[in-house]
Amino acid sequence: MTSPREEGRRRRRRAPLPGRVARYALLITMSLIVLLPIYLSVVTALLPPKYRLAYPPPLYPKEATLDAFRLAIRRGSMLRYFVNSTVVSIAITAGQVATACLAAYAFTFMNVPYRRTLLWFIVGSGVVPSEAIIVGNFRTVARLHWIDSYPALIVPFLASSIGVLLLTRAFRNVPRDLIAAAQVDGCGHLRTLRHVVVPVARPAIGALAVVAFIGAWGQYLWPLLVTNRPDRRTLPIGLRSLAGGELSSFTVLSAAAVLTMIPLAILLIVFQKQLVRGLTAGLADH
Repeated sequence: MTSPREEGRRRRRRAPLPGRVARYALLITMSLIVLLPIYLSVVTALLPPKYRLAYPPPLYPKEATLDAFRLAIRRGSMLRYFVNSTVVSIAITAGQVATACLAAYAFTFMNVPYRRTLLWFIVGSGVVPSEAIIVGNFRTVARLHWIDSYPALIVPFLASSIGVLLLTRAFRNVPRDLIAAAQVDGCGHLRTLRHVVVPVARPAIGALAVVAFIGAWGQYLWPLLVTNRPDRRTLPIGLRSLAGGELSSFTVLSAAAVLTMIPLAILLIVFQKQLVRGLTAGLADH
């Protein structure tokens, strides 16, 4: 018996040559469209001053310099923004993974009354636009005196409705025999979750962590509302303030944008296979 992966490879090999050529041509074209702005940002950041106003702009740097990166880090406070974004993104990712694991375990393996209704209620709450609840969240944060603090940037995003749905579907693939064996061995719910369910559903949990980190890293509107002090701003707000300051030039802004993209690029490259496997395992079974 062949595995689904091997069967998919055989089907791709049997596909007509013109169809495969057209498919790869489309993929290459879409990849170039996506990567071209990133490439131009890198080139612009590396240009020396004498090429900055050249027309047409060079498509590759004949001479490269890192002065724009130094200006963005030293005078643009990018290092401070980078630390803030890292702390906030890691905390939000950990919170979403923890709450989603606990909720998904309860919906899957525990006798929760009206669990289907509750699950769809949680999923439905994710459809509500964030702009519709941002005023209420801001008033709550202000009453708690959290303005210009890490809790204001982190606490409202510690749970994810989509994450609960993703892990609930992934946990349904965990064999019930493993759960029964863990209960026979005297494991409670938390030990079963930690030692049995989490290792089996690791791809889906990894996918949720990557998606949560990317979402937290790119937040703009909420950090703009709850931070006034420059030492509490995150990278997107730092980029905006950099664009309106004395360092407002294409090269410095491009360098700052490249520095912002580097962690996300590394994350996607390292966890690409796990992200695809996790999303497929979590969403393709029902």
